[in-house]
Amino acid sequence: MPFRPTDFTQVNQQINRVLVERAVRLLDPQPHERVADLFCGLGNFSLAMARSAGHVVGVEGSAALLARARANATANGLAERTSFIEANLFEFTLAHQEKMGAIDRMLIDPPREGALTVARTLAASADGPRRIVYVSCNPATLARDAAILVHQGGYRLLGAGVINMFPHTSHVESIALLERAPR
Repeated sequence: MPFRPTDFTQVNQQINRVLVERAVRLLDPQPHERVADLFCGLGNFSLAMARSAGHVVGVEGSAALLARARANATANGLAERTSFIEANLFEFTLAHQEKMGAIDRMLIDPPREGALTVARTLAASADGPRRIVYVSCNPATLARDAAILVHQGGYRLLGAGVINMFPHTSHVESIALLERAPR
């Protein structure tokens, strides 16, 4: 996936492939399902999920990154299986969720500050996705947001782990799988 010098992309491409494969395997998107990718950036996870999901909706706050995500989807023959929406996910509301349409599964990959507003909105929603994979470069904000989804939203934390994306540093990518029983 092409990117520009000012675009965010994972610096360790070899480990990024492992992370994407693990996240998609945990999310387990099915051919009849609609999947959302919040903080989708260039489409790092969106394009991988679009290979097995019925449709992937990528949501991102940066118009420039969304333009590259669309171009990457086209270049990879996945334009028909993807759509992209510009939205400030730090102000995520039920209206944003409704704009995405019905979502069966969701991947959330926020920056270090996490996805607090997203977690609160999903926890308050009766129509939230059944399965969430949350990827984070900050285990503390992942834990905070997962606690909201579990204690306020009725999700169960099925597993969590780390991937050493940044060798020889104290930083890791963390990943969690959450699932909600149908309401």
